[in-house]
Amino acid sequence: MGYKGRDVEVVFLSDDQCLVVACDSCGAIGGKERDAVQVPPYIVGICTTRVALMEVLAVGAEPVALTAAIANEPFPTGGEVLAGVRDELGAIGKRDLPIAISTEKNIPTEQTGVGITVVGAVKREGLRVGASRPGDQVYCLGWPKVGAEVVSDDGKPIARAEHVRALLADPRVREVVPVGSKGIRVEAENLAAAVRCRVVGWQEDTPLDLAKSAGPSTCLIFTAETSPPQIAGAPIHHLGELKEKAR
Repeated sequence: MGYKGRDVEVVFLSDDQCLVVACDSCGAIGGKERDAVQVPPYIVGICTTRVALMEVLAVGAEPVALTAAIANEPFPTGGEVLAGVRDELGAIGKRDLPIAISTEKNIPTEQTGVGITVVGAVKREGLRVGASRPGDQVYCLGWPKVGAEVVSDDGKPIARAEHVRALLADPRVREVVPVGSKGIRVEAENLAAAVRCRVVGWQEDTPLDLAKSAGPSTCLIFTAETSPPQIAGAPIHHLGELKEKAR
């Protein structure tokens, strides 16, 4: 169901403590015979982890545990997927995060299947949901990509978990939302609607495809009071401005 339009669940454990859960699945992408997109299982581990990790980080939570459900044999596929999981966690200094792991040990498989869940914790006052305000500017970091495009060397950098942390560390940034299969425009409109606003002044000449799926959250949208922070190697495009809806 999500929390205020987000692909993350927030459970209030007490008056001041929240549990945050996000997950992502990946099917028919990998190195097996019948996979529709051929990439190393290591890349599958990285990208699937990144989606759930970014969702948890984006609401201000700190990851505390992860589950990896791998619908394939422990080795070599399972081991390669888990190497990608660990390296993605390592990118934000969480390589040793506790992981509960399940693999398929009984049935031979011909396609790759992976499900990742990230569990995080945050105090209520640190929850970064619904923080945007009328007048905030809306930006996109990264490029929307899906399928084989995600690993192509086309000169269009994608969003990463460390970008989420860098944005939220900047006092000008209000809110961050990873983009998924619904595309940039829908995610931006959902963010605006959650704070009783709409996006105006859409930059229709943007080089971004606003309707395209961003696959494993290859881009993210964020709101900022003023001009956005500059992040090395991460392209940022202006989308529009939040305006309060008429009552």
